[in-house]
Amino acid sequence: MTQDIAGNAPPARRSPLKALLASEAAGGLLLMGVAAIALLIANSPAAPAYFKLLGSYVGGLSVLHWVNDGLMAIFFLLVGLEIKREFIEGQLSTWSRRALPGIAALGGMIAPALIYLALTRGDPVAMRGWAIPAATDIAFALGVLALLGPRVPVSLKVFLTALAILDDLGAVLIIALFYTSEISLPMLGMAGLCLAILIVLNRMNVTRLWLYLAIGALLWFFQLKSGVHATLAGVILALTIPIGDGSDSDEPEHSPLHMLEHKLHPWVSFLIVPIFGFANAGVSFAGMSPSSLLAPIPLGIALGLFIGKQVGVFGFAWVAVKTGLGTMPAKANYLQLYGVALLCGIGFTMSLFIGALAFPQNPELGDATKIGVLMGSLLSALAGALVLKLASAGPSGKKPVP
Repeated sequence: MTQDIAGNAPPARRSPLKALLASEAAGGLLLMGVAAIALLIANSPAAPAYFKLLGSYVGGLSVLHWVNDGLMAIFFLLVGLEIKREFIEGQLSTWSRRALPGIAALGGMIAPALIYLALTRGDPVAMRGWAIPAATDIAFALGVLALLGPRVPVSLKVFLTALAILDDLGAVLIIALFYTSEISLPMLGMAGLCLAILIVLNRMNVTRLWLYLAIGALLWFFQLKSGVHATLAGVILALTIPIGDGSDSDEPEHSPLHMLEHKLHPWVSFLIVPIFGFANAGVSFAGMSPSSLLAPIPLGIALGLFIGKQVGVFGFAWVAVKTGLGTMPAKANYLQLYGVALLCGIGFTMSLFIGALAFPQNPELGDATKIGVLMGSLLSALAGALVLKLASAGPSGKKPVP
């Protein structure tokens, strides 16, 4: 190891994973603040201007539509890049590493959906929202973990990140399979042509990012017109971006995928996701009674997130560890694992997004969705933080000395 003139070793370079965790955590804290501001505005004299702005049309689409279908395509592009990187060279690169977060993520999608369906049975319209509580918001969850500081082992943060990435993959598949409107075959064919070109570029080892992004923009447009949700174009594009070295350097971070992911992270974490939160978290409580909070949709979402996530994630993870299918995160105990399972009930960004797809033309059900997501996410955040704080304390209630 080299030293400076004074004989001191240079500071260690922070790993990409730690940089990711720090970025996501900061973005999560910002998202919390933005969501609170949106709620305040929606219940203030400025509410008419807020909702009028979101409903204003620009270029044939409303502002809200541009946010949810346009900006969120970039969010899904980043999600796709993370999924590809983690599966090829990251925390999900081997089956042994995928086992515990994969099994936990599966339980975390099944249990919430079953709870929601049980509470909305008999109502075909309401049942369309079954996938709303099945998602985890990694930014929010890591933001809560950031508030707890060193109380939480790094291995649990890695576990939560891997679980959330697999959860995102499940959400992408759900959106593609269950929330697609009427299909326009000509436009779908053009989207398929764009995908074919992207695959050819990848196979030919073309590394010019601008070329992939330009064709990706066309792919987004054709998918928007085809009926397949336009944001999925971001994931499809991400999977074709080369992860091999695109420069003369041997450093892997110089590959097109790593460079694009690095450039997108701050924009997504500190601009795109907060804008989405601001545009979608605002719900007016005017004329709302306590009984409306107990209606099937908000109650199903809230209990799905708060009860379903902790039961599914912790229950499936516990079984995986006990049967030897998975390995317990290093230096973590079961109470800490349970606390992380509670945090998985924070489903803000992806849950609101799926809710908008489930009830696109029904503002009343849209508000019910927001209420359920906010209730379930808030309960999960508070309970998860409390459990993790207690789990890391010694017998006297103080944090043990490492």
